[in-house]
Amino acid sequence: MAHYDFIVTGGRYFDGTGAPSSIRNVAIRDGRIARVSSDPIPEDLADRIIDATGKWITPGFLDTHTHYDAEMLVSPSLSESIRHGVTTVLVGSCSLSMVCSDYEDASDIFTRVETVPRERVLPILRDNKCWSTPREWVEYVRQLPLGPNVISLLGHSDLRVGVMGLSRATDLYEQPTEPEMLHMEGLLEEALEAGFLGLSTMCLKWDKVDGDREWSKSLPSTYAHWKEVSRLNKLVRRYGRVHQGAPNAATPLQITQYIRECLGWLRNPLKTTLISQMDLKGSGYLNFLTKLTSKVTNLLRGDFRWQVLPTPFTVYADGIDVVFFEEFGAGEMALDLKDEMERNELLQDESYRRQFRKFYGEKLSPRVWQRDFGDAMIIDCPDQSLIGKNFDEVARERGIHVVDLFLDLVVEHGKAIRWYTTVGNHRKDVLKKLVRDPRSLITFSDAGAHIRNMAFYNLPLRMLKLAKEAIDEGNPIMTMEQAVHRLTGDQANWFNVDAGTIREGDRADVVVIDPDGFDQNLEAVHWAEMENFGLKRLVNRNPGIVKYVLVNGQMAVDNEEIVPELGKAKGFGSFIPAQRF
Repeated sequence: MAHYDFIVTGGRYFDGTGAPSSIRNVAIRDGRIARVSSDPIPEDLADRIIDATGKWITPGFLDTHTHYDAEMLVSPSLSESIRHGVTTVLVGSCSLSMVCSDYEDASDIFTRVETVPRERVLPILRDNKCWSTPREWVEYVRQLPLGPNVISLLGHSDLRVGVMGLSRATDLYEQPTEPEMLHMEGLLEEALEAGFLGLSTMCLKWDKVDGDREWSKSLPSTYAHWKEVSRLNKLVRRYGRVHQGAPNAATPLQITQYIRECLGWLRNPLKTTLISQMDLKGSGYLNFLTKLTSKVTNLLRGDFRWQVLPTPFTVYADGIDVVFFEEFGAGEMALDLKDEMERNELLQDESYRRQFRKFYGEKLSPRVWQRDFGDAMIIDCPDQSLIGKNFDEVARERGIHVVDLFLDLVVEHGKAIRWYTTVGNHRKDVLKKLVRDPRSLITFSDAGAHIRNMAFYNLPLRMLKLAKEAIDEGNPIMTMEQAVHRLTGDQANWFNVDAGTIREGDRADVVVIDPDGFDQNLEAVHWAEMENFGLKRLVNRNPGIVKYVLVNGQMAVDNEEIVPELGKAKGFGSFIPAQRF
C-alpha cells in the first residue's frame, strides 16, 4: 500500500486547467501529486493530514512580474509572496536582470528605477555576484535555498551594459559594434539554452540610472535602435520564447514597433507581453487604444498579451520622491537633484514653479499620473493638522495655488510628508472588463520593488476576490475555475513552464484557501521588516485566507505561519527552465 507525505482532505479542488471543480482528496508523495480522488484516502497512509473541508485546494500561483533579483540573493525565502500562495516568481523584468553586468552596473540600473536603496543593494551584489553569464547565474540560483520556484527573463539593459559598459550603453551617439552585437546574441542564446523565458526590454524614458557615474540617464535599453532589439528577437522567436516590453507612454504610437515584431506573417509569431493595460484616471482614452491593439494584433496572427493588475493602482509617496513625477519636465528636474539643499532651492524658484504649474495644468497629453493634487491624500506629516486632507483642500484653506502648496510642504517637511493617490483601475466595472479579456495576463505586482510606494504581494488573492464578489452579486465575470486558471495554468502554459496545475504526476505546489477570509480589505497596506535588509517596506497582511502552502511537496506555510526552514533549507523552490518544444 502506497505511503504519502500529506493527504489534503475534503476540499474544493481546482486543478489549474479551468476544468470544473469538485470535492476531492489529494495525496502528495516525494514532491508530486500522487493521487486525486473523490473517494476517501485512508488517513493512516499519510505522515500528515490537512483538513480542507469548506476550503479550496488550488495550484500555487504564478507571479510573472517581480523584481526580486537582488532580494533573493540574501532573503531567498521571498516570504512576502509565499504567504499569499505564490509559489513561482518571474525575475528579470523591465530589462533589469542582474546576470551579465558587473555588480556596480547591475545595482545602478536597478535601484533608482525600482526605488530600493542603492546603499543596500550595492553591497549585496558586491558580496555575492560571482557570475557573469546566464549559465553561471542559473548554477548560482540552483544552490540557493529558494522559497518559491524562480523563472527568469534576460534583461536587455543588463545585457547591453554587460557587453558595452554602462557609459557607452547610455550614450545616445553610441551603438554596439558588430562584434558587440554578436556577443549580445551569444549571451542571449546561452540564456535561452539555459532555460530563460526570453528577453525583457524598456522604452519608457523616465526610468533612470542611479549611482555617481551615469546618474539620471535613462535605462540602457532605451538607447538601443529598434534594429538591435529586432535582431535579438529573432533568437527569442526561434526558441518560441517571450518578449516582455514597456512602450514609451509619452509616444503611444511607438507600440507599433512591438506589434510588428509580434506578428506571425510568413514566420512564427513572437510571444509578446507589454506593461501595462490600465484604466488610467489621467489618460482614460488609452484604454480603448490598448484593447484595440490587443484585438487587432491577435487577429493578425500575433501572440500578444497586455499585463493587467486586477486591483486599483494606488501609489504612496514621500514628499516629491515618486517615480511618476519623472514623466514631466518639472518633476524630472527636481528628481535629478540628489542634494536636498539644491533641490529645495529649485523648488522655491518662481520660474521653476511657473513651469511646474504649466505641466500640472496640461490634461490632454499622455500620462500615468492624473496631475490632480485634489486626488492625493496626506496620511503622515509633522504638521498633524494636515493628516486626512488632500493637497487641494489645504491650498484652498491657505488661498494659494495647489502646486505652490505642495512645493512649500516638500521644502518644509521633505520626505516626512507622506501621501497616496490612486492612479488607475479605479472603476470596478472597467477593471472587470480588463481581467475578463482572455488575452490579458493577470500580473504586474512589481513584488520586491517600490518598497515604500506600493504593495501588491497578494495580487492573486485580489483577483480571486474580484471574481468571487461578481459571482456572489449575480453578475459573474468568469467562473472561479477560470479565475484560478488565469493565475496558474494559463500563465504557465503561455510562458511554457512546468507549473500551474496539480493533476496526478504534477509537482506539488499546492495552496489551501479559506474563501470566507475574502471578506476583508485586501488593499490595506502595512509596514514590515525586510528579511536581511534592515529596511521596512509596505506589505499586505490578510489573515484567514491562505491556510497552507506547499512548494515542491514541502510545507512552506503551516496554518498561516511561515515555517522556520523556509529560505534556510533547500528542497522548497527551484529554478524552472522554459520547456522546449
